[in-house]
Amino acid sequence: MTSIILENLAHAYRPNPSSPADYALKQATQIWESGGAYALLGPSGCGKTTLLNIISGLVIPSQGHVLFDGKDVTHLPTEQRNIAQVFQFPVIYDTMTVRENLAFPLRNRRVPEPQITARVAEIAALLDLTADLDYKAKGLTADSKQKISLGRGLVRPDVAAILFDEPLTVIDPHLKWELRSKLKEIHRKLDVTMIYVTHDQTEALTFADKVVVMSDGEVVQTGTPEELFERPAHTFVGHFIGSPGMNILPCTVSGTNAVVDGRTIALGAAYAPPAGARIELGIRPDFVHLAPHGTGLPVTIERIDDLGRHRIARVLLDGRKMAVTVPDSVSIGGDQASITMLAHRIGIFADGHRLNPAAKEA
Repeated sequence: MTSIILENLAHAYRPNPSSPADYALKQATQIWESGGAYALLGPSGCGKTTLLNIISGLVIPSQGHVLFDGKDVTHLPTEQRNIAQVFQFPVIYDTMTVRENLAFPLRNRRVPEPQITARVAEIAALLDLTADLDYKAKGLTADSKQKISLGRGLVRPDVAAILFDEPLTVIDPHLKWELRSKLKEIHRKLDVTMIYVTHDQTEALTFADKVVVMSDGEVVQTGTPEELFERPAHTFVGHFIGSPGMNILPCTVSGTNAVVDGRTIALGAAYAPPAGARIELGIRPDFVHLAPHGTGLPVTIERIDDLGRHRIARVLLDGRKMAVTVPDSVSIGGDQASITMLAHRIGIFADGHRLNPAAKEA
């Protein structure tokens, strides 16, 4: 297992970049600890795969350095980095059996046969492939083929890191949860650095110890799933993480009060926003309480979505759309209701970035 440091890293696919807009990956410094499970999360085109390919050596960055355990590998080819990479679509040999596919990376490195036999059996058991070991890969389902591809990435015990580029895309939806859990279990058993690229927040949050959220080529925030949910550093993170995402409302702020369209909302702390900045209030649907009309801020209910485990009310606050979690104990008649916001759960953002409360006077 290996620690990975990305030092002042940036990349542009066009020659002579002259502005931030020219960069597919904007300058970032990241430190990923040995044995950690990390996810790169963001929408398509945000730079996730570019960053992963820089780590693997498929792309040489325009600037900055990639360090494996303190060694500069920026210009080393992929085969000299001792990493394994699992791609979106299965990379296997159809004419080989499952056993031969799993053994191939080890035989290629002249590992003794007894060690190969033991390691293949171990990885096959972890991925529930034992029963298929002597079948040709060609006749297996897409799900099983991708499990073989995962196994080929996991089979080398000396690998520095394993990189996954949206590996569950071809997996049937009902099996995705099972494989995500399996990868987490494998990470605990093998204790190897894993980096997982996905646009699916459920995959990222259930797999990773820390998630790197990206947008438009920029690392917006790195944190644990709890940190991203509880204290998003940017409105993009608040909106992107969560289903539904954070409610974001334009406002003005003075001290411990925010004003949204003339309505005053109490805050859990005092803020001193910078002059001229775009100020917004952010709060998760879970921390907004829906109540009968007349007990808080008046809203109009557009609809209530029953999602099985909970209900989400889509409401309008003076014409602004909001999502509110509706407890089972709450029953609202008609389309008029009220909401109250938990003051200590409200975040205040200036030009998209989260503000810290103002320092208290001595």
